[in-house]
Amino acid sequence: MTLRDFQTSRHNTAEPASDATALASNRDISRIRDHLGTIYQDIGFVDSDALDDLTKKIIQLCESHLTSHPPGSETAQWAESDIALICYGDQIHKGIEPTISVLEDFLLQHSINDVLNIVHLLPINPYTSDDGFSVVDYRQIHPDLGDWNEVRSLGQHFDLMFDLVLNHCSQASDYFQKFLNQEEPFDNFFIKADPQLDYSDVTRPRSLPLLSPKKSVDGTVHVWTTFSEDQVDLNYAEPEVLLEMLDVLLFYSRQGGRVIRLDAIAYLWKKLGTNCIHLPQTHEFVKLMRTCLDLVQSRMLLLTETNVPHAENIAYFGDSDEAHIVYQFSLPPLLLDAFLNEDASVISDWLKTVCDPAPGTTFFNFTASHDGIGVRPLEGIVSADRVQKLAEVARSKGGRVGMKTNSDGSESPYELNVTYLDMLLTETDSGQPSIDRFMTSQAVMLSLKGIPGIYFHSLFGTQNDVAAVKETGIPRRINRRKFDLEEINNRLADKSYLPARILDRYERLLRIRKSQPAFHPDASQNVLALTNASILGFQREHLPTGQVLTVLANFSLRPQEIHVAELGDFLEFHDLISGMEFKDETITIASGGVLWLLHQPTTNESTPRELTKET
Repeated sequence: MTLRDFQTSRHNTAEPASDATALASNRDISRIRDHLGTIYQDIGFVDSDALDDLTKKIIQLCESHLTSHPPGSETAQWAESDIALICYGDQIHKGIEPTISVLEDFLLQHSINDVLNIVHLLPINPYTSDDGFSVVDYRQIHPDLGDWNEVRSLGQHFDLMFDLVLNHCSQASDYFQKFLNQEEPFDNFFIKADPQLDYSDVTRPRSLPLLSPKKSVDGTVHVWTTFSEDQVDLNYAEPEVLLEMLDVLLFYSRQGGRVIRLDAIAYLWKKLGTNCIHLPQTHEFVKLMRTCLDLVQSRMLLLTETNVPHAENIAYFGDSDEAHIVYQFSLPPLLLDAFLNEDASVISDWLKTVCDPAPGTTFFNFTASHDGIGVRPLEGIVSADRVQKLAEVARSKGGRVGMKTNSDGSESPYELNVTYLDMLLTETDSGQPSIDRFMTSQAVMLSLKGIPGIYFHSLFGTQNDVAAVKETGIPRRINRRKFDLEEINNRLADKSYLPARILDRYERLLRIRKSQPAFHPDASQNVLALTNASILGFQREHLPTGQVLTVLANFSLRPQEIHVAELGDFLEFHDLISGMEFKDETITIASGGVLWLLHQPTTNESTPRELTKET
């Protein structure tokens, strides 16, 4: 059975391709061949004729997925109204109903479509472990979630972001089972490894064995498993693997995806004697995906997921020819660091070094996700003592700390398994939980240059699910709670209860945010040099409209003052969050508070200066 026969048999869930035809230009053909040449230049069995043949197959593949858009359907790449909700397809259950339909009904019931417009569905495929990230079949929907009809229905109300788990798949997949049986073309789909060789240079994201023994028809074979024994790494040195995963990418594009998240992309290419992360072949494969999406006239945006230090992370922009969007992985732990030390100077200095992305690229800003809070992105920014403090606070809040093995055999923190809410909750004088610091962290994230992504449990106020960790032994389950529909609706019904308070304040922030041109992803960002180290200040400016917004966040547990002269040539401000006017020479920001200040024309009226805690 050939790969093409295999692909055809797997496409029974796809809608028919457009009748439009694609005639790739010589430039397209040359670009694809150049990508392949860079990827396979060190692979002896891929010669010039093989590159020509592989180029032709990719062109034919793209033509089979060609899409077309009616005249006038082109829209802007992104806007200030673009805000994403990150969630699982089975986040909410109601009996045996397809969970994507239940999620759709829940989001519409609570008018979430009025405040955000993108839903990022974490892996929706059949899987065997890691809550979806061990994919059995890339083209099928997990039966509990429904099918592609449920996905398309959700897509009528929201733009969709899909996950593509590129680095590995489940050992239960047909790919791997046929590999173990040595059936062509799957006999080289995975990486056979000699356990006697030296793998000490390989970057390890988790403290688990890199190689796993498996029983094949030819006896025991050791295969590369970067993330777990059940997640077997695909072998992109085999061109048939590259073809297959390009086919999956274009299939997702045809299912209506606006954004595709490339999971664990950094580890894609392996070469012994290197650290096997961010290799040139990996970057070139992202460029190839971008070229193929352009060729099929897809408007899908590529988002790379690389939980690594900032300089390595933004390298996936390439020369504006790789990812359209990259995560701001340093942001979540830096916000926590600022609050826990009541010191905004580190995050302020870091933001000053964050260069504006080139036109056509932007950041994906977030604070929480299904993966916990990575601390590797703090390398070179925050001292080891302050990283250790983050880990200690996470443990004190009932969380766990994931460790990674370093090249010298020692271990260091890799991620904090704890909800972002629990990390920042404090008590008021009356003993009630205060959500001020948490809401300020979210307001800062929403204000920064880029597209915001909000994790379901941040929007709906979920705290640590310690019981799930104890039951499963999986630390990440602390932040992956699934709800029965009646249960979560009851949590939101009591307006004095924490989840309802958070949702109410969050929705207000989102309604304000989505209508401000200064929060457009492309609007400029200028970090202010403030004398008060407890306050982070920056300004966003939308040149076409002239709107300027000043964001001030107080990371201290006490009210802090700032002199208006430090904010530039503006004398009067209107706070979009509280509705208050500021005209005096100083502005007071409540403890753990935040202001979104819109410049106002000068008047002679005098008004209060301080923002109350619970706006």
